[in-house]
Amino acid sequence: MADDGVPARIAPPAALVQEILSGLPAGCSWLLPITGADGTVTDFRIAAAGGRVADIYHRGEGRRDATVVELYPRIVGGELWQLYVRVAETGEPGELPRFSYEVQQAGVVAHSIFAVSVRPALGGLLVTWQREDEHLRRLAHTELLGSLGWTEYDLQTGQTDWSPGMYPVFDRDPAAEPLTRFEQAAMMLAEDRGLAETAWQTLDSGGTSDVTVRFRIGAGIKHLRIISDTARDAEGKPVKIYAVVQDVTARVDTRGEIERLGDQLRTREITALAEHRLAGQLQNMIQPVPREPFPLAGLEAMVSYLPAVRAQLVGGDWYHAQTLPDGLVALAVGDVAGHGLDAASGMAHLRFALVAWLSIGLRDPGLLLAHMNRLCLQLRITGTAIISIYDPATRTLRWARAGHPAPLLSRDGVADELERPVGLLLGAADSASYPVLTPSLRPDDVVLFYTDGLVERRAGDPAAQFLRVRDALAATGPDLPRVQAALDEPSTFDDTCTLALRVLP
Repeated sequence: MADDGVPARIAPPAALVQEILSGLPAGCSWLLPITGADGTVTDFRIAAAGGRVADIYHRGEGRRDATVVELYPRIVGGELWQLYVRVAETGEPGELPRFSYEVQQAGVVAHSIFAVSVRPALGGLLVTWQREDEHLRRLAHTELLGSLGWTEYDLQTGQTDWSPGMYPVFDRDPAAEPLTRFEQAAMMLAEDRGLAETAWQTLDSGGTSDVTVRFRIGAGIKHLRIISDTARDAEGKPVKIYAVVQDVTARVDTRGEIERLGDQLRTREITALAEHRLAGQLQNMIQPVPREPFPLAGLEAMVSYLPAVRAQLVGGDWYHAQTLPDGLVALAVGDVAGHGLDAASGMAHLRFALVAWLSIGLRDPGLLLAHMNRLCLQLRITGTAIISIYDPATRTLRWARAGHPAPLLSRDGVADELERPVGLLLGAADSASYPVLTPSLRPDDVVLFYTDGLVERRAGDPAAQFLRVRDALAATGPDLPRVQAALDEPSTFDDTCTLALRVLP
């Protein structure tokens, strides 16, 4: 036993361990147990410390040679301390996936959550950690916005940190350092700087800022939506500013194109044929409709969009079909109430939002509909929708509905609706929930998603029209072009969108 209580059996020099830890891009320390006269552990000396990720007090390698009791007295006797002692005594590694650390000190985030791993190493303990509270904060805002990246600014150190998604937003080389606050401000259009000042005032008053600002990036102008909030220390002073950033340039451009086409509809005397052609151009701009069947993971798909015969304004029907990076398939249809630019704009908002939420890993149809419902309340629109996630590995279809007709399933010459879960109309109530059902599919099953224009006609019996559609689907079998040809009958006053899917063997 050495004079300072560190076991004499430690052979590797601390300098060597320090050299290794200094290069690791993670929060880490190497602790050597200090024992009392009776052999029990009384403290731990920080013999080596990583410097690339500081601790909660912004300390890096400067923690070396201090003890845990000196630097972190609040953990003594707690669950993390007990984990240290247990690993030191048993040699078995352990983890704390959600270790909560509270501090009452100005300049430090008051409540922090860490994922901590403790492993025996070279006669001591190798402790690694990752901040989870900041990660959860970023995810929460990303989920809300469907953003492309996050950034944070440390008010104490002046350091700016970017997620990988921020670099393409600003057309910046990922190998470069993040832009500073001043560099970003210089790229902002002068006429939009008042918005930035308003955002700072909102943050200073304790609120969350949500602004869309134009930046001159490269040779063009980008519209960036920025949601910002602050983290505060125990005295309530701002410590960090977090922001979620989304490039909404394409959406703004699309909205401008919608308005331009709308002006044509309002100002020109055109024939019904020309009106439908313009409506079709607008729909195809927002959601192109493939003319032929197209592949998805484990599926063959075919889409049809039929404008209403007599309606002069575009409707709010929409669809989405996409194989996701994780191999699952996202499928959706929806219908925003009304016609005209309001319906088209609402349709574009919902579809773009769904694409953004899918891009950040949301896969729960019920949760996606709940987010869509809140968006409809904010936009003051109503609509219906079905969202589903298909797993080609298990042939299961997880789906939920919001006031929308249930899909039809055709199997072995028989067609009928899938079991229908409850689900309130989008935009009707902020507390709506959307249960998820998970039916299993078989090879050559055909599933038909559709909007209500397929079965609801102003003339005739809707029940009889539904039976006609059901029987036509059963009679056509798994041939998708035949399915669409059998259903190719536009409604008089309502657009019709269908998404037909065949399960591949």
